[in-house]
Amino acid sequence: MATASTATVPSTETEKPPGVEFVLGAMAAVGAGLFTNPADVIKIRLQLQGELEARGAYKKIYKNTLHAAYLIAKHEGILALQSGIGPALYFQVVLNGIRLGVYNSAKKYGLILDEKGNTDILKTVVVTGLAGSLGAVLGSPFYLVKTQIQSQSAQSIAVGYQHGHTGTWSAFRKLWEQGGIAALYRGWYANIPRVFVGSATQLTTFGLVSDWLHSLNLFPDRPITLTFFSALIGGTCVAVTMQPFDVLATRLYNQRTTESGKGTLYKGLLDASIKILRTEGFTGLYKGTFPTWMRIAPHTVLCLVFYEKLDRLYSDIRT
Repeated sequence: MATASTATVPSTETEKPPGVEFVLGAMAAVGAGLFTNPADVIKIRLQLQGELEARGAYKKIYKNTLHAAYLIAKHEGILALQSGIGPALYFQVVLNGIRLGVYNSAKKYGLILDEKGNTDILKTVVVTGLAGSLGAVLGSPFYLVKTQIQSQSAQSIAVGYQHGHTGTWSAFRKLWEQGGIAALYRGWYANIPRVFVGSATQLTTFGLVSDWLHSLNLFPDRPITLTFFSALIGGTCVAVTMQPFDVLATRLYNQRTTESGKGTLYKGLLDASIKILRTEGFTGLYKGTFPTWMRIAPHTVLCLVFYEKLDRLYSDIRT
């Protein structure tokens, strides 16, 4: 991690051409996504289980995270745990290329730091939240296809609506034939609160913990270790704050739509929130919390550690 002085006034040795921060962020996110996609598949299944059904009124196919992993591997094969990996990684490129690129650029030029060179909470929340929201909107078609493919399963363990896609590109083609750009961007708004809250929580917490560890002079010669612990705490916080919005996004993206493109279950975020709370209770918005943590905490750690390593590699090549 950079010190306060180097973060505020970058030297010519570490100056990067425009776009490099975004490329490094995208590469780091793709590397992290390869490891954490199975947890994402499990999370989607648990979030769709018992959709709009009262607690105890339906048979639980997936008892917990490990049971879900076992059933998916048993009925669909071990590779099913990597379903949707293509659009998932494309989404990572768009989302984290923008999000991490903006964060690291803003930090480098002191735009999200206070006069002491530490993380400014309000500025970091606004900048990272808006950057994440932009990435979420632009990458929405990838998230849509990812969600719908990951929800597909063998009939015996199926939960939620099954779209019947045969692959990533066939899914894009099918959606395009249904309604062009409008069909590809169905539910685009569902990811905005999810990513705004998640991005702001993750990177603001990461920055605050990094500042704190710096002040304690911990790991002075081990920046990767410092990044690891800061990212782990940031990722854990995200799993709590983002989860209700994550459930809403999954439901809205996966629901069946009419020929005109309207959802058959939910009209929007507010309608989905009300229906879930009425039928499934407050806990309905926290379905799949553990696999969310299993995905987002390691993803945060890997993404930020990979970024640190790639950034150092780039600096070494330049010098």
